[in-house]
Amino acid sequence: MPRCCLWVEFELKPGAWAAFNAIMREHRDKTLAEESGCRQFDILHPELTGGHIDESRVMLYEVYDDHAALATHNAGPRMPQVGAALAPLKSRQTVALFALD
Repeated sequence: MPRCCLWVEFELKPGAWAAFNAIMREHRDKTLAEESGCRQFDILHPELTGGHIDESRVMLYEVYDDHAALATHNAGPRMPQVGAALAPLKSRQTVALFALD
């Protein structure tokens, strides 16, 4: 079964960037430490002209060994807590799943 990639885009509420980023960094670090099927978990911050970060958007790029590893991640005990903590900070979330060659 091929590796899979999860691409998640968030639009954040005004003033939410610092709190969102702190939660997401902790989630990333724990995911990489605790889930052997997660190979990569990058947090991407779009840059504006002049090198400033666009604090209204954040993207995630996550790579998993296969769909089973992604399912394990999604069913993990941390996910409900992370979702609840992020909910008041975001205005929109889009998720896309890709197969990797």
